[in-house]
Amino acid sequence: MNARQLKWVYLMILALIWGSSFILIKKGLVGLTALQLGSLRILFAAVFLLLIGFKSLVKIPKEKWKYIALTSLFGTFTPAYLFAIAETEIDSSITAILNSLTPLNTLILGAMAFGINFKRSQVWGVFIGLVGSLLLVFNGAINHPEQNYYYAILVIVASVCYAINVNLLKKYLHDLSPLSITTGNFAFLLLPTLLILFFSGFFDVIHVDTVQHSVLFIMILGVVGTGIANILFFKLIQMSSPVFATSVTYLIPIVAFFWGLLDHEMLTPVQFFGAFIILIGVYLSAKK
Repeated sequence: MNARQLKWVYLMILALIWGSSFILIKKGLVGLTALQLGSLRILFAAVFLLLIGFKSLVKIPKEKWKYIALTSLFGTFTPAYLFAIAETEIDSSITAILNSLTPLNTLILGAMAFGINFKRSQVWGVFIGLVGSLLLVFNGAINHPEQNYYYAILVIVASVCYAINVNLLKKYLHDLSPLSITTGNFAFLLLPTLLILFFSGFFDVIHVDTVQHSVLFIMILGVVGTGIANILFFKLIQMSSPVFATSVTYLIPIVAFFWGLLDHEMLTPVQFFGAFIILIGVYLSAKK
């Protein structure tokens, strides 16, 4: 399989994994607070990655650790908590939709701050995908007027964090292996995350059945949805472009909506139409 075909395989796998992450967050919030959930997600991923990638840390040059720290902050730490807090007030599927703003932010930040050039077809792809996302958002708002959409701002901030992250990765860490970058990210976050979890009161309620049940969902989220997925994502950035890599966020809502259907979140014909437009945007953003 050549690189052109492989990047599409990676994109689809990531869409399935991350599209399932939002329902796992929703299930995790049944027994956990947002701070507990975000902390456990990072800790499970950190333990998994240190077990498989500890030796790869020595391959990170000293001068690269400042960028490892920045990418851990923008790519993992901040979004993990923002998404958990947002889903306390808005549906998992709506959160996934708003995450689709990431490619647009990547394009803007890449051009303005990182000197990365993009073709006209990629620009059109991003904006067409955004139109599809907006259709999904507004239709969701009409069907769920009881939700507090001020919390959607947190998801938008998280998408900006992701955009900063992918541009940093492409410009400063493109010569490191995905396993080294991912393991370095989570090694850096281990101590602060442990402190947050300790002060969140988690160890006072760990014996409760609903808490233990929620922890199982977050274990899957941490290992698969964060640890393994980040390795694949960093590899995808290296073999393609920041805009193509972040176009996975256009496919994530489609997966999230089908999970939402199973959890009694309704999917309307307008949302199906928005998903179709999103796919067109992904195709255009991927063209060289």
